[in-house]
Amino acid sequence: MSDKQTSDIARDKAARLLKKRGSASSLNTSEAVAPPQQSKPLPPREGRPRHGSISTVSFMDEPSHTDELHPPVKLENTYQMSPLKRFPVSTVRHILQDVLQNYLQEEKYEPELCRQMTKTISEVIKARVKDLMVPRYKIICLIHIGQLNNQGLRIGSRCLWDPNNDTFATQDFQNGSLYAVATVYGVYYE
Repeated sequence: MSDKQTSDIARDKAARLLKKRGSASSLNTSEAVAPPQQSKPLPPREGRPRHGSISTVSFMDEPSHTDELHPPVKLENTYQMSPLKRFPVSTVRHILQDVLQNYLQEEKYEPELCRQMTKTISEVIKARVKDLMVPRYKIICLIHIGQLNNQGLRIGSRCLWDPNNDTFATQDFQNGSLYAVATVYGVYYE
């Protein structure tokens, strides 16, 4: 079975899983936008076959032509240096546990499926944390999924932040085939 067929099977399985659970997915974004055609193919990486991969970045602040009609809005300083409502770490940890349990409980490790699932789980967690309506916090969500083979794993992160206002929540999950670690950072935006 070729890599393309394996990738298509994994994408179809992830799409069926997402439809069954009723969540939005970014799976179709890679199908909607075709990669640009190159004049000559790139050489394969050392010792490994070349795989097609498309990364997606989503954000809502895209400028459009309608923005040019309106003058820029001038905002005044609020002089608010600390949050009115703290980032709810325990609630976010429960969200992480619930999402990881629901999406990965019965899954077996397949590289292509897990690659799609990291994107989907990240979007779902970010949406559920944003539903908490914690003002002035930027939310960063990281998901790691890997095959469980009795190996050791250490995940580290370094951040430059304010220890009084910025925080994080993390949750791990494992079944017979895979492990997952989800981390959500809440960074206060002054």
